[in-house]
Amino acid sequence: MNLTGEMLIGQQAVKGTREAVWAINPATNETLEPPYLGGTQEHVDQACGLAWAAFDRYRETSPELRADFLQAIADEIEALGDTLIERASAETGLPRARIQGERGRTCSQLRMFARTVRAGEWLDVRVDNALPERQPLPRLDLRQQHVALGPVVVFGASNFPLAFSVAGGDTASALAAGCPVVVKAHGAHPGTSELVGRAVQAAVKKCKLPDGVFSLLFGAGREVGLALVSDRRIKAVGFTGSRSGGMALCKAAQARHEPIPVYAEMSSINPVFLFSAALESQHQPLAQAFVSSLNQGAGQFCTNPGLVIAVKGAALDAFTAAAANAVMCSPAQTMLTPTLFNAFEEGVGALLQSAKAVLVAAGSKGDGPNQCQSRLFTAQAADFLREEQLQVEVFGAASLIVQCADMAELHQVAEHLEGQLTATIHMDEGDLEAVRGLLPTLERKAGRILVNSWPTGVEVCDAMVHGGPFPATSDSRSTSVGTAAIARFLRPVCYQNLPDALLPSAIRGDNPLKLSRLVDGQREHS
Repeated sequence: MNLTGEMLIGQQAVKGTREAVWAINPATNETLEPPYLGGTQEHVDQACGLAWAAFDRYRETSPELRADFLQAIADEIEALGDTLIERASAETGLPRARIQGERGRTCSQLRMFARTVRAGEWLDVRVDNALPERQPLPRLDLRQQHVALGPVVVFGASNFPLAFSVAGGDTASALAAGCPVVVKAHGAHPGTSELVGRAVQAAVKKCKLPDGVFSLLFGAGREVGLALVSDRRIKAVGFTGSRSGGMALCKAAQARHEPIPVYAEMSSINPVFLFSAALESQHQPLAQAFVSSLNQGAGQFCTNPGLVIAVKGAALDAFTAAAANAVMCSPAQTMLTPTLFNAFEEGVGALLQSAKAVLVAAGSKGDGPNQCQSRLFTAQAADFLREEQLQVEVFGAASLIVQCADMAELHQVAEHLEGQLTATIHMDEGDLEAVRGLLPTLERKAGRILVNSWPTGVEVCDAMVHGGPFPATSDSRSTSVGTAAIARFLRPVCYQNLPDALLPSAIRGDNPLKLSRLVDGQREHS
């Protein structure tokens, strides 16, 4: 498939007219053809108008058709073959195996949501049959189901060109809910975005769905994104990126005449708590596994372990020495974009300038552009609590070991943390009571609590939560990974005393979709 540099508005391919977005191979700093000219307000109007026109028809499609559509997207992405793998690798500097794995995750996620749509539990059907003889007052017939919110804007993420971008989790869950999607492609991988966008476009046509179910726009800067969020026809936003970018979208969404929800995943340093018994017996393997997680993807994962917290002692000293040795043996890795590399260098530079952070190890220097050199720092807990700079996320392979005087100070550090995507505990049986005392704090601080594993590597499954209190996300009640992600783009509607012939299929008396439903307070299975 030849890349054209065009936006996709419904079934049309349209050239932009504003400043061009150019892909850059971060491994070489080579500019990649073609240029992607940015969209205008007119293009935003066209995409949002088509999405709104498609909404009622699309949200009323049968679960079977919608599931077939999601599966068709996965099939079309796979049909792109090496063309997609090679372009995504060139635009990100990521190795072929990583892109292949991410493609598999993306397609599995689409098929997972197809299964979810068919099962129907997302509708959360509740039926309270009429009780005309009830005293002192009769009860009318009441039925509830969830319906789609409306057209959704999705912003592609820089660090996952497939799994969190054009056909990633936000798009998959919104389409599963019955919401048309307008994607604002990330400027770091426009060619990859066009390829995947054309796959979605082909699936729309194959399934004979309305044109406006999907559109893809490009734009340098924030003009197109803010215009999309401000459009009255858009009813929700999905975003993965920086805190500044997410907060700008939240501000625009709240400034509208009709405020809308923004589901933004933004900032997390993902603390790891090492308890004494585990440190005593496992400091060497823990250090090796920690540095492996830290270096994964050059540290450019949302769940990268940027903070290690433990009580001072010989075991922590041994862990730190082993981790430092592993960091010093770490080769440099290409970061995804020059912008991310520069931000990483600035973050590391701020720590190096701090009198309270001690550099204990640095990885190998790279000999090419945008090469991430791993770093490991230590700091005293008292200084960490006072110095804001020590608490800032450094997006990349850099981590800080916080040395606590005792368990009371460790609890103080935990309480001081902002909201996180993850909080990790490493423990042995002898740590059980100490861990029990920390759990209530971690439940308030994080969306996922791990024991004796590492936070990088987010499983795509029903039980996964990839979210957390602010600033990990803008809405702590939601997740962007797992089947519960569909709930972000739904709302409940109650139908009172409607004739059966007018009711949606999911809540009709004869249960034609064979759903599991709550009927008069009892679970009714198909």
